[in-house]
Amino acid sequence: MDVPGAFAPGEYAARLSRAQAEMARAGIGALLLSTEAEVRYFTGFLTRFWESPSRPWYLVVPAQGAPVAVIPEIGAPLMTRTGLADIRTWSAPDPADDGTALLAEALREVAGTGRIGVPMGPETHLRMPLADFERLKARSGLRFGDDAGIMAGLRAIKSEAEIARIREACAVAGRAFARVPEIAAAGVPLDQVFRDFQRLLLEKGADWVPYLAGGAGPDGYGDVISPAGARRLAAGDVMMLDTGAVRGGYFCDFDRNFAVGPVPDAVRRAHATLMEACEAGLSLAQPGARACDLFEAMAAVTGARAGRLGHGLGMQLTEGLSLSEGDPTVLEPGMVITLEPWIALSAGSGMVHEENIVIREGAAEVLSPWAGSDLPEV
Repeated sequence: MDVPGAFAPGEYAARLSRAQAEMARAGIGALLLSTEAEVRYFTGFLTRFWESPSRPWYLVVPAQGAPVAVIPEIGAPLMTRTGLADIRTWSAPDPADDGTALLAEALREVAGTGRIGVPMGPETHLRMPLADFERLKARSGLRFGDDAGIMAGLRAIKSEAEIARIREACAVAGRAFARVPEIAAAGVPLDQVFRDFQRLLLEKGADWVPYLAGGAGPDGYGDVISPAGARRLAAGDVMMLDTGAVRGGYFCDFDRNFAVGPVPDAVRRAHATLMEACEAGLSLAQPGARACDLFEAMAAVTGARAGRLGHGLGMQLTEGLSLSEGDPTVLEPGMVITLEPWIALSAGSGMVHEENIVIREGAAEVLSPWAGSDLPEV
């Protein structure tokens, strides 16, 4: 396999074997996959070209045999390098028929009269125009339905090769976080810190930085998803940087808080409490525990019960389970998750801390460079 970032062929063969075993149990004749993560999961097809919404891309996973790629012709050279043999292309975009005829033919060939499984659960989407999907159903004459959670279940349990990629991404971000005192200080605009931090991530080995968020203020921060503004950091602020950096097609997702000069004791105590909450989540993160159990353990320490306090992690920044009050998902070895407790400091403001771990038999393995209870100062 001659694709940067791809795994050894055996990794993809094992994934296909597991998928087809689950398809047999569910009575599914083929899977129809259309998103970047799903296509890459079985092929290693890694490209930033998915940022363009102009063209749809499809992978058909049959109940037996090798997958079939039905893709725009511009992707054929890279898909060929993955080692996939059956690649069917069209000149795209084509408003008259953007691949639906080719796709219908491929599905009929490999599925016969079997049902076509399409991921339809939480955090899934169909990356094709709805009108084309209706056209596909009419053209193929096949039955379409839910994939019975097969893709979600497969991707939830990471292989050792996948875990190694996430560990590498965490190490990259850890090296960048260690250099934050070089770029952040009182008087520096927060948007400049964001730009410099992305530069550090790339210098330290990130392939790209799709996600960077954070905030700063004297009593923490309330908005942690908007772009950084030009407000200058001030003495007494607490600043947070949260990165989803990618290495080899896999994300890390953790943050770090920093004091901008001396900060009130309440802020330092809040940071220590967040780390105590992470420790509570970590101690419970073992096979058999539920996602909601970890939520309760961390919320009991911080007193904050809103939203979710962690999530699954892998080929996407967030995937799979949520550490929330209503998620009963049982943890299994190989699941990579975040621990992300929040604590309030004042009305509308507070602090959040995040670490990345993988569930193992017995104690979980920490993937991110675990922070100490003392709040670092810049």
